Amino acid sequence: MTINEAMRTYRLPNPTTPEDLGCRWSKTLNFGDKVLLAGYYYNGKNKLCYFGAVYEYLTDDHTCEGTIGLAAASEVSFEDDGHAICWAMQQ
Repeated sequence: MTINEAMRTYRLPNPTTPEDLGCRWSKTLNFGDKVLLAGYYYNGKNKLCYFGAVYEYLTDDHTCEGTIGLAAASEVSFEDDGHAICWAMQQ
């Protein structure tokens, strides 16, 4: 999935800050020099609804107010947020 498609489909902000991302989404995780996200997107009854996204720092400021940009988003959906985070960790 392209960055623009992910932004439009999952309504992901780009660029943003880890603080803003954490306020909008309940499952964010700092992982080295990246910020990982597991989000929920309703795909229909009895369908997989979780997705993963990876943000990277755009500046040397790695605090909660540093600027991050969307680097990747999963094309597939997952059964839960744990699998979405696992996907993000492998990116």
